[in-house]
Amino acid sequence: MDIGQKLKELRILKGLTQEELADRAELSKGFISQLERDLTSPSIATLTDILQCLGTTLNEFFTADTDEQIVFGTEDYFVKEDGELKNSIQWIIPNAQKNVMEPILLTLEKGGSTYPDTPHDGEEFGYVLQGVVMIHLGNKSYRAKKGESFYFTPDKKHYLTSKTGAVLIWISSPPNF
Repeated sequence: MDIGQKLKELRILKGLTQEELADRAELSKGFISQLERDLTSPSIATLTDILQCLGTTLNEFFTADTDEQIVFGTEDYFVKEDGELKNSIQWIIPNAQKNVMEPILLTLEKGGSTYPDTPHDGEEFGYVLQGVVMIHLGNKSYRAKKGESFYFTPDKKHYLTSKTGAVLIWISSPPNF
């Protein structure tokens, strides 16, 4: 672990200059500068004082951040095919149901549809990549074609259909697929 670099990042995150941090920790600006460049090492007591000034603890400071996956490829997707409804759903973000929103890649074959979904809290957003879809919301229907998006509050029974087939990104918040 690069202690100096991590201290510098915390200091900058808190909007402090080296001099301000030094004043708060009752140290010299030169000592803070040397710490940040890893030219010297602090005692545990001094490091504890510095971290307190930065609003953290030794435990938090030394707890390793886990690298969170940011980019997902096709090998990460989970796919569900439904022959009866003539659709396939690809969860393009694995374990997305634990998140606030759940994006999927939905492919509707010619004459395909989604299961009618009951009213629920949240938001639904879609972007049509190919084809045309009909968004059925309560007793109304709306048409969206390639390059168009849709957004609604799912407070009515809702589902999608496509006479010609379509591919779209559909995001539901909270997750409900």
